[in-house]
Amino acid sequence: MTTSLFLRALSGEKTAIPPLWLMRQAGRYLPEYREVRAKAGGFLDLCYNPAFATEVTLQPIRRFGFDAAILFSDILVVPHALGQKVWFAEGEGPKLEALADAGDLARLDEELNLERLAPVFETVERVREALPAETALIGFCGAPWTVASYMLAGKGTPDQAPARLVAYSDPVFLDRLIERLVEASIIYLNRQIDAGAQVVQVFESFASALPPSLIEKLSFAPLRRIVAGVKAKHPQAKVILFARGAGPRLEGLAQCSGADGIGLDWGVDPRWAAPTLNPEVTLQGNLDPLALIAGGEALRHDVAAIREAMSERAFIFNLGHGIQPQTPVAHVEQLVKLVRS
Repeated sequence: MTTSLFLRALSGEKTAIPPLWLMRQAGRYLPEYREVRAKAGGFLDLCYNPAFATEVTLQPIRRFGFDAAILFSDILVVPHALGQKVWFAEGEGPKLEALADAGDLARLDEELNLERLAPVFETVERVREALPAETALIGFCGAPWTVASYMLAGKGTPDQAPARLVAYSDPVFLDRLIERLVEASIIYLNRQIDAGAQVVQVFESFASALPPSLIEKLSFAPLRRIVAGVKAKHPQAKVILFARGAGPRLEGLAQCSGADGIGLDWGVDPRWAAPTLNPEVTLQGNLDPLALIAGGEALRHDVAAIREAMSERAFIFNLGHGIQPQTPVAHVEQLVKLVRS
């Protein structure tokens, strides 16, 4: 039997104390991360520097002893490796040379440039070698709809309106882009597993933007294909799907996705999710990141409520979205004690 509490829970075991990790746990709230970030230069330089990326991946494990480490990288390395221009503007976030039509798509590479992604795979190898056996390693990618939203708009947008408009005005173009991203994501995740990742998580950050008429075609069906593509090559690997803003539509995703875990955002009531979602799937979540910033009694109350709601099923404790940069380190320490008490 594996010594990893995280992998046991993700295999369906109901553990007395849930394993714990946090989305974006390697990040700006940690002073040691900010020191490395200052040395690295641009954000993509940090992602593509195996020494620096390994260091920041390991920092939260050293400090808090989380049950899983997640590769430090970014979802936009995939379009970058397909030949799209990607850069990060200080204080503005990611920027891309937006795709306007099928002609722009034709100018991208047909397949991932794996040489460009080689530093990412080296980071996975280094991190796995450095981690204790009981600490799992998570690789990841962005879901095709989420990544396509950036590729079409050239930046993050509040409601993904540019991509949604393309879904209505030029569905063939969007279908081709989604297809390209499904194939690239399967290759990318499988290479991370080859390098040492035991688990991969697919981030569908913009599920909330999709209306009922589009969510199956543009989000859930591609997610199922990615799970199948990973499992076909690596049956032993675990896959977690995180569809932020899917709400009650998670019931269908949990029932037939083939994933081992389903992540819950902070808007999902765990008292609904625990008895409703497929009992064969491990649930993960879903503390509001702002409750972690607040700390104190608010944090104690919400941690206890989530643990109580999930006490009868396999569960991994996490946030309902990424940790915020202004989160006090002391509050993360408090969270670890509360979850493990």
